[in-house]
Amino acid sequence: MMLTLTKNKRRSMEQLSQDGVISALAFDQRGALKRMMAQHQTEEPTVEQIEELKSLVSEELTKYASSILLDPEYGLPATKVRDDASGLLLAYEKTGYDATTTSRLPDCLDVWSAKRIKEAGADAVKFLLYYDVDGDEAVNDQKKAYIESLGSECRAEDIPFYLEILTYDEKISDNNSPEFAKVKARKVNEAMKVFSEERFGVDVLKVEVPVNMNYVEGFAKDEVLFTKEEAAQAFKDQEAASDLPYIYLSAGVSAKLFQETLAFAAASGAKFNGVLCGRATWAGCVPVYIKDGAEAAREWLRTEGFKNIDDLNKVLEKTASSWEDKIN
Repeated sequence: MMLTLTKNKRRSMEQLSQDGVISALAFDQRGALKRMMAQHQTEEPTVEQIEELKSLVSEELTKYASSILLDPEYGLPATKVRDDASGLLLAYEKTGYDATTTSRLPDCLDVWSAKRIKEAGADAVKFLLYYDVDGDEAVNDQKKAYIESLGSECRAEDIPFYLEILTYDEKISDNNSPEFAKVKARKVNEAMKVFSEERFGVDVLKVEVPVNMNYVEGFAKDEVLFTKEEAAQAFKDQEAASDLPYIYLSAGVSAKLFQETLAFAAASGAKFNGVLCGRATWAGCVPVYIKDGAEAAREWLRTEGFKNIDDLNKVLEKTASSWEDKIN
């Protein structure tokens, strides 16, 4: 069933996209960002460092992005220096998950709500859910109820709800392993089917590509698990899994591999509606910022960062479809 948007949600969706394509920059990382920064300095990254780095990226790169995803914990200063034409998504989830359990239950930020996110100037609420479609039924039922609640909250505030789904397997610890690669397409595509149901109130799905391209012939450097035809079928199945607009996350792969993957997805029949791309765009500025300071990082963003996002935008022009095609 095709999605119907209210007037306010449509206006917000238009603010977040350009010609119906969402070319969004993701910088809501918190725990992952601290770990990246800690690799290049001996002391714990400070709040001031994290806020400054997010602000630098926002100020320099939102000129070339349709929108930016930030977090309310460290990203609010960055919202104020973004380009005026760039839309804003704010993350609603706490960073990380309890690694001592396989359930990976979701949790919202303590002093935030969809109302407060909207009051902070956001055009959409984004929430990250870890989901194993083959996992414990009671755990999954709890997760479904949680997303139903968030969807209702966003409906009440008349603000778009972007649900990011990260898949995993309760019995496989390494998502980059050949074992997980063999089940990834099912995990991703079946999860999309589940949360496309109207009861969840999701407006846009932010999802992984259904294949680990490092195991696909022509892309793999070592072990090959899938032919190009098999990989293409996974993308066809993904397109059939949902009528909702969906966008891809970069999942920390290189800018080059991500761009090549988008071209492959489109050629395979995936009518994706853009990207929320993070580390593939800005990760290279982290060591520069730590070692050489803010101005050196700014220069990196104006050169390498710009090239990454400009190259991505050129690929999107040829590969992404407008979300308008999926709206009543």
